[in-house]
Amino acid sequence: MKKKIGKQTYKFSLPININDTCSRVGPIEGEGPLKNYFHYIEQDDTLNEKTFEKAEHQFSIKTVMNLLEKSSTKKEDVDIYVAGDLLNQIITANATARDLSIPFWGIYNACASFCEGLQIASSMIDGGFFEKAVVSSTSHFSTAERQYRYPLELGTQAPPVSQRTVTGTGAVLLSKNGNGPYITHMTIGKVMDYNQDDPNNMGSAMAISACDTIYTHFRDTGFNIDDYDMILTGDLGKVGYNITIDYLKSQKNLDISGIYNDCGLLIYDLKSQDVMSGGSGAGCSASVFCSYIYSLMKEKKLNKILFCPTGALLSPVSTGQKDSIPCIAHAVTIENNPTL
Repeated sequence: MKKKIGKQTYKFSLPININDTCSRVGPIEGEGPLKNYFHYIEQDDTLNEKTFEKAEHQFSIKTVMNLLEKSSTKKEDVDIYVAGDLLNQIITANATARDLSIPFWGIYNACASFCEGLQIASSMIDGGFFEKAVVSSTSHFSTAERQYRYPLELGTQAPPVSQRTVTGTGAVLLSKNGNGPYITHMTIGKVMDYNQDDPNNMGSAMAISACDTIYTHFRDTGFNIDDYDMILTGDLGKVGYNITIDYLKSQKNLDISGIYNDCGLLIYDLKSQDVMSGGSGAGCSASVFCSYIYSLMKEKKLNKILFCPTGALLSPVSTGQKDSIPCIAHAVTIENNPTL
């Protein structure tokens, strides 16, 4: 079977089963609209650790261990752990892999890392290399804020176009067998750069990547908008969300407004919570998918979605040197009733 469709999209030979998910978020996220869907809400985002970085590690390892427990899966039965985060040298994923003692691939595509992990693990299962894989992604407001922007103690006022980094983790268990939902297609994104260099306005920087990947997916597959119940980006917030709708409609004649949403808008209440333009972070799309979206798919309220997290590939060094922000977006099709 030929798996490549068009330029950047691939169809898996057999649908990749999502066996189970687990999510954990911090107190601000736990006060938002999705509070009844998260598996665990921590009221103390330090988890009694001495540093926020150690707390982020605890968010990650606890969530993966809870996933294994609720899915009745032994660590020894997992072939690969694929994970990423936002911190330098992905220290959260590395520490979690150390504790799990499961073969490990550490990845980095910023806030798109979760979808990158889904694509990598699904490809390897489809190729017959693995039977079971765990994918997770984590972020923490306090660790990301002081790494990428300003010291927390400075109390810098965030501009309205900025987004709040989600404190949270999402983890999934993938395998060859199960009752779905299933990952059936993936569209691998390209790095895009439109010379936006403001680290406080990542939604506008990332939007063009989302547009390119979404448009490419439909061009490659021949699918129509009506084939999907939802198109879901990961981390654009209000600014990037509006740009994506406007650009695709005006420049690509693709109107997604009727079925489009963004995890950064779903996780917070922009009217009552002080989160500026919405949420972002490697844990944003991961925690929203592993709770709210997965629940809707299991209940058959959603049957086919295009899941497209985005990532701003900046660093403290590139920001300090006033470089523009290269961005990427990856997408996977997830459906309950795939056509083989």
